[in-house]
Amino acid sequence: MCLKYHCPICGTSLGYEGLCWKCKAEKNRQDVLKWTPEQVKQKQEYLIQNIKGLEDFNEPEYTDFWNLLCYRDAITSEIQRAALEAKVFYPNEIYYHAPEDVRNALIAALLETNDSGAAGELMSCLAMQGDDKALETLLELERNPRPWRKRLYVAPSIYAQCGGWTFDKDGHRIQLNFDTCYPMVKGTAGEETPVKIGRIREDSCPHCGGKMVDIFVLNGRDERLKFLGIDGILTATCCPNCVGFLECPAYNRFTLDGGTEVFPSKLFDDEDKMECYMRLEDYKSMAENSFVLAKNPVPLFYGADCEDVNTIGGFANWVQDWEYTTCPVCGKPMKYLAQIQWDTIMDGIEGTLYIEVCSDCKVVSMHHQQT
Repeated sequence: MCLKYHCPICGTSLGYEGLCWKCKAEKNRQDVLKWTPEQVKQKQEYLIQNIKGLEDFNEPEYTDFWNLLCYRDAITSEIQRAALEAKVFYPNEIYYHAPEDVRNALIAALLETNDSGAAGELMSCLAMQGDDKALETLLELERNPRPWRKRLYVAPSIYAQCGGWTFDKDGHRIQLNFDTCYPMVKGTAGEETPVKIGRIREDSCPHCGGKMVDIFVLNGRDERLKFLGIDGILTATCCPNCVGFLECPAYNRFTLDGGTEVFPSKLFDDEDKMECYMRLEDYKSMAENSFVLAKNPVPLFYGADCEDVNTIGGFANWVQDWEYTTCPVCGKPMKYLAQIQWDTIMDGIEGTLYIEVCSDCKVVSMHHQQT
């Protein structure tokens, strides 16, 4: 393809005239953030009247839903009741913290169905609703499975994870995400920030020879990040070349003074070698990115339906299914901490890196998903 055009905003070389996809996504986001209260109300009413459009991602209702949820936190109980009446159960995020009457109807539908596909959808919706009654219902179904359970790949406690929580065998709730979200935004040269993406290290990866990278460094003492409960520095270290090939997450232990101990990878034997696909310009681009922590928090789903936003807390944009890893030290589920979109810090690199934390053991995990 002849790249004879350039994005008029960022200068990216393009094979067509107009905005690059990242600048187009940012423009859409800014347009939605500028909606007046009257415009938000109009979008909500239109969605209620055309709620079946949610079943087709090509329809404007689908786009309106995600814009209202992610950027305006404006999904109302009226929208949730309209979806329930129309038996629209996807996207399941529409039922996030739905009122009791909606929850009760979801439970009734779940307990009445004999269809495994419908049961899976309804469990995901109930997980998004997420209150104690939802937990009680999924726990009962875990302990006393219905016949449709045999046709599903995972148990109700795994379906609960899509709502950012799960439960143990005794029915105790385990929270898997944080109830605050901050984006990382483009800053100016030299701007102070408690978060750094991509700090190149001196040591090399034993498997590919590429540079090890402190891919994410966070100062939990910053007032904006107190919600994380990390009283010091968290450092997540990996080989950015190898982390995308691992069948299990990359792990390291961090110390609150900024130290890090990388755990050996289970994918590679000591003698295994692989090619390093990272170029010098990739490391340079990663290290010189200008992302800083935003001044103010955003809705929890701010980064849940886009591929150009890096976030801390809230909900992730899972490329595939949600994936909460297990702490290799204590064996408990880890908590989702942050997502980094690779192509926001390196050109032409696809996929998303998800970072999770076990605060008790001071362990972080990093795993990669892409289409």
